[in-house]
Amino acid sequence: MRGGSVAVVGSSIAGSAFAGAAARLGARHVVVLERSPGRLEDRGVGLCTHNDRFDELVRAGHLDADTRRHRLTVRRWVTRGDGARGDGPDGCGRPLWDQPFPFHSHHWGVLWQALRERTPEQVEFRLGTTVKAVGGEPDGAWVETDGGREGHDLVIGADGYRSVVRAAVCPRTEPEYAGYVCWRGSYDSALLAELPGGAAPWPQEQCVTACYPGGQVVIYRIPGLEPGSTQVNWVFYAPTPAWLRLDGPTSIPAGSLADGQLDELRQLADRHLPPYWAGLVTLTPRERTFLQPVYDLATPHRTAGRLLLGGDAATVVRPHNTSGAVKALQDAHAFERAGREAGSWAALLAAYDRERTAAGQELVQLGRVLGRAQVTAAPDWSRMDEPAMTAWWQRQLTGDEKGVVGPPRARPPGKRGGPAPRRAPRARQPFGRG
Repeated sequence: MRGGSVAVVGSSIAGSAFAGAAARLGARHVVVLERSPGRLEDRGVGLCTHNDRFDELVRAGHLDADTRRHRLTVRRWVTRGDGARGDGPDGCGRPLWDQPFPFHSHHWGVLWQALRERTPEQVEFRLGTTVKAVGGEPDGAWVETDGGREGHDLVIGADGYRSVVRAAVCPRTEPEYAGYVCWRGSYDSALLAELPGGAAPWPQEQCVTACYPGGQVVIYRIPGLEPGSTQVNWVFYAPTPAWLRLDGPTSIPAGSLADGQLDELRQLADRHLPPYWAGLVTLTPRERTFLQPVYDLATPHRTAGRLLLGGDAATVVRPHNTSGAVKALQDAHAFERAGREAGSWAALLAAYDRERTAAGQELVQLGRVLGRAQVTAAPDWSRMDEPAMTAWWQRQLTGDEKGVVGPPRARPPGKRGGPAPRRAPRARQPFGRG
């Protein structure tokens, strides 16, 4: 592909990573087309990477070793206490299990900034550019914007779960609703001082999962946008609100929830969570609270002609896996490696499609297993203790949990013709498992 022209649709984590990979492969021209008119740092969603996966991404050259992140070591599972056992003197609930958790957490915007800083200078970013349509043939591809039609050797779709490029590659493949939602929020951790007990009951390196019948809330700290600052980040899995109308893949963005909808979130927290964690959730300002319906999507293939899909355009995985950013970076790394090993565009596309389609389908299946075991068919939390939790977790991973078919075991890597550090990082990264 040296000397070719590449257009990348979307400039988030996946788009920036693919643009950098194309430039390093020697493309003559790399242009990134982003419909948002501004930069994306204000996206405040938290995410986690397993320590091993982060190290692999550093060795692969996608991230710097000093990328700002927050260290986590334990995931404490709790549930609301009953009259006999209560929620403890700190209101944090009845502990179920302290699970080893060798992860780092990230602020989406901070991770994106770190990735953009590594993007080669020759990459052109066109902000405020909406791609209306794309097309691909065996010998080229094109994108259509308000400025007209522009030809390229390759068009990469990194434009998320409502991808225009996916509509051309897999026209009958759409995200499928999983049947439940995530309320989400984040805010400066200084606000914790307003809670009874402040931040004292919650150690810095602890991720908390508070379970209730029909859902759970996962809470952890992430780096703030300013160096040295931290934020509280939470993901609240819950049944579908009666008022939510799904006419297609969508979300309710931060700041858009009405008073009655926010009241519903507060009531949900007060009714189901231990008091401390309910208070933590309801501290979240309106402008930092949003609702995200949970979807699945796994494309049957990732390429068509000279079109290629990556990130959420190719695979939408439930948040239980905490693999969204990792899989996007893995996609870009697989693309770069295929470009170094292939002798033609056709060989590059075939190698990428073969590896990443299978990896994406495996991740989606794993997310479904975790979602069923932890939300839609969860155990009776009131009867769980540490031995029961340990056995329950193992059943999820082996496929024995309530008849759910478990995720396929990872295949050993084959020979790829490169030094070991350049191999693609492993695809699977379930939340709480390496």
